[in-house]
Amino acid sequence: MNKAFGFFIILLSLPVLWWVSTNIRTEINTAKAHEEQIASAIHLPEVQTQLPVTLIDRNGEIFSEEYVEWRQPLTLQEIPEIAQEIFIASEDAHFYDHIGFDFSAIIRAVVANSNTNSASQGGSTITQQLVRMRYLSDEKTYERKLTELFYAHELEKEFDKDTILTMYLNESYFSNQVYGIGGAATYYFQKPLKELSIAEMAFISAIPNNPSLYNPLKNFGNTKARQERLLDTLAASGAITLEDAATYKAEPITLNVKNKIQQYPTYSTYVLQELRWLVAEKEGYAERLVKAQNEEEKKKIKTQLDNRLNTLFQNGLTIYTALNPSKQSHDEKKMTTILGSGKLQAAGAVIDNSTREIISLYAGLNYEKFDFHRAFQGTRQPGSAFKPLAVYAPFFETTAHTPDSIVNGGSYCVGSFCPQNYGGYKYGDVPIRVAFRHSYNTSALRLFQTVGIETAFSYLDRFHFRSIIAKDHNYAAALGGLTYGVTALELADAYTSFIDGSYVLAHSIRKVTAADGTELYSWNTERDQIWSPKTVKYMRTLLADVVANGTGQGVYSTSSYIGAKTGTTNDYRDYWLAGLTQEHTAAVWLGFDKPQSMENLEAYKIHHQLFNVLME
Repeated sequence: MNKAFGFFIILLSLPVLWWVSTNIRTEINTAKAHEEQIASAIHLPEVQTQLPVTLIDRNGEIFSEEYVEWRQPLTLQEIPEIAQEIFIASEDAHFYDHIGFDFSAIIRAVVANSNTNSASQGGSTITQQLVRMRYLSDEKTYERKLTELFYAHELEKEFDKDTILTMYLNESYFSNQVYGIGGAATYYFQKPLKELSIAEMAFISAIPNNPSLYNPLKNFGNTKARQERLLDTLAASGAITLEDAATYKAEPITLNVKNKIQQYPTYSTYVLQELRWLVAEKEGYAERLVKAQNEEEKKKIKTQLDNRLNTLFQNGLTIYTALNPSKQSHDEKKMTTILGSGKLQAAGAVIDNSTREIISLYAGLNYEKFDFHRAFQGTRQPGSAFKPLAVYAPFFETTAHTPDSIVNGGSYCVGSFCPQNYGGYKYGDVPIRVAFRHSYNTSALRLFQTVGIETAFSYLDRFHFRSIIAKDHNYAAALGGLTYGVTALELADAYTSFIDGSYVLAHSIRKVTAADGTELYSWNTERDQIWSPKTVKYMRTLLADVVANGTGQGVYSTSSYIGAKTGTTNDYRDYWLAGLTQEHTAAVWLGFDKPQSMENLEAYKIHHQLFNVLME
């Protein structure tokens, strides 16, 4: 009777077994159909994560961090064994024995699918959890569960257990956009993981099981309760004693949450733009853009550069800069005070003469990170501040004239271009130093014509004026009349050539290193000789004379030398001042974002005041 009943039960079970085996074969075949895609993903040990980009000032201090996800990857040797044991004991006690999954999990998935049309997430091994984090969505379907098992087995064949555990501990989500146990330690306690107590390690280890429920910033009590359960689990596994568990439970947990460092947004915004230029220069994108035949080709190259930068950001970077934080703070505070609370705006840049490094930038009143950056994006007509570069230095470089040579200041036209001097005044023959001191337009045009447009631009083109175009090769350029104009940073950069005649692009970035410390990029610091010693001597004399006797009166410095040149555009829409001391080179622009006359401000010499701040 019993045998007959047993035989009857077996017969009734056959359809169920057939149905289960059919579904298993179907799902395994579905997973294998994606084998090529799976193998491709498995063979890529690096996933699309984003490590922090850290900016360092000249004193070695972090002043800005760029990240969406906070990560601090560690090797397994850097993760204390007790921290490893917490996860193994609580999540996957047989981690070092299985092949990525327990076959019984397949049966459970089939049954769950038949009952609820969804796959249970319970009972997953560490390998399965890693697969879910790396390659799969959180969709709870039978097919995804089977695919997860297949991936887990493939992952176990591809990597050893220690590597899988390392990836798991570095990629687990610890709430608040924090990934990895190393990141959790520095985010919640601002200490390296190895310096945490066992109680603190257990506390952060409680989070990944349910990052919302155990978010310590919102549900501290829940996190603490799970921490105590984890300590009980450790005791049960023999990793610690019951007495130790009780001691660790009683230890107070005091969070010390890390705040994202975001100092000096004016400077950090520029650094990230300069990084783009640096990568483009070093990896050939800049040269390709110059040679591009059309806009479509340029767009393609720019997209490739964007992708390259995204990859660099994802892998994590440390950018060492020349920022002088005390100078930056000083300049921002004082320039903002001078501008007041209206709509009047300004831009400024300060360059260290000895290193040609940018040490301070001013991007405008009430500047916020990634806003329009007037110091390097605000192209405006430079007016007479452009004359030293476009006219006088090329004139001295290509002729035997001196500052005492004579030039006429009367009316002068080249074709239909007939500029006037300030106030419409006309002058006779005057020494060049007088024409320079008072910025006579007609004299500058005469000298520019002597030099020749293309000769003058053969010097200008050696600087990095990014908005000067072929259309600007005309006589209006002698007086700073350009299609788009220049920026305060570009003008200061070009004026560094009057330090000693040499020139190299001024830069904020000293070097860029990868997450492992390998140096990736740095600027070429070899200088190009633009002006002869004779020209430098003459130009420094003329610039100093402007400060002592001309339009630069009111500019001062404690340095042993100071020279500068002012610039005013038509209808007083822009005021400029550029120049140098023995230590620094700087340029200032003053105006409104929507250009309007500032004639009523002329007597206040606000741009002189701003320039003096930069030279302090």
